Amino acid sequence: MKLIFHVKEYKSEQRLFVDAPASNELISIFRSIEGRLFSGSIKMWHFPNNEKSRTDLKNKLSPKYELIWDNSNNELQQAQQAIVHINTTAYAEEYKNAILLFKKWMQQKRYSNNTINVYTDCLHVFFNWIQQPILDIDNSHVFLFNDQYILKKQLSVTYQSQFVNALKLFYSRLFDRKLIVEKIDRPKKPKTLPNVLSKEEIKLILEGIINNKHRAMLSLIYACGLRCGELLSLKPEHIDSKRNLIIIKQAKGNKDRVAPLSTKLIELLRTYYKQYKPKNYLFEGQEQGEAYTARSLQQVLKQSVSKAGIKKPVTLHWLRHSFATHLLENGTDLRYIQEILGHSRSTTTEIYTHVSNKSIQKIVSPFDYL
Repeated sequence: MKLIFHVKEYKSEQRLFVDAPASNELISIFRSIEGRLFSGSIKMWHFPNNEKSRTDLKNKLSPKYELIWDNSNNELQQAQQAIVHINTTAYAEEYKNAILLFKKWMQQKRYSNNTINVYTDCLHVFFNWIQQPILDIDNSHVFLFNDQYILKKQLSVTYQSQFVNALKLFYSRLFDRKLIVEKIDRPKKPKTLPNVLSKEEIKLILEGIINNKHRAMLSLIYACGLRCGELLSLKPEHIDSKRNLIIIKQAKGNKDRVAPLSTKLIELLRTYYKQYKPKNYLFEGQEQGEAYTARSLQQVLKQSVSKAGIKKPVTLHWLRHSFATHLLENGTDLRYIQEILGHSRSTTTEIYTHVSNKSIQKIVSPFDYL
């Protein structure tokens, strides 16, 4: 397999960019290269443009992969051109001003920081790939972008949907546009089931944790069905031990909600609090007053899963899925689960009925009657 490396400018520095297929083997190799970075906006790895990086890449990728060092502005590079440094485009100032105005509008509408960052990144990528004046862009350009960029790079349905959402919202706020937002179609989402751990697996993961902070964090995610960001945003005053409740402030969709806290979990949190005495956030990192990072928490989970002898690629969100499924199996009404999880629509919560084994295990296969 050929891997073509292109030299491009990134933040005033020359870097080696590679448009490589997504594979665990390549990701593992790329992560071992000193100074490597991954661009989430264009889904490409890039490395320092020096002899050490080239030697390391050659030693670790050869002979299975054929490495091509392309410093020229050839046809392949033009076809795969994406945003790296916005000031290299002919319409840089126009794009910059329009996206800044759009960002301010989203901030005034109180969109979440994550949504603002995702949408502005999508617009940067789209405009700098299309290279057309903003008001001259029509639906044929969107079709071309989906065909020559999204599909050619084999990017995910979720990633494509983010572009559609960003473009629809952006152009619905502009006048005299050629693009018809109603005719921008979203990709069909695959119907996948949530990943769920058994109660026994959850117990193995939590009981193997020695550190009280780590155990409290993972326990709270599972016991209350929290998202990772919701846990990391918690403050000590959000724990209402007198009413056995946890208050989740301004969660997804800028909504507040409450979730029940068990007596067992309250005791665990008290033990943790006495030991660590957090000042600002309930769970803080190495710097006092600073929130614990999602990356560090994912590493804690990864180590705990490995220690428990579980081979599944468990993520933090699996704990939330497991919480909802186990509640359903225990007979909790679906409407209460919806409220605890903070779902706007009941159809979102109903997906857990497809992974619950409460009723499925009672079904007798006709094979047993043969």
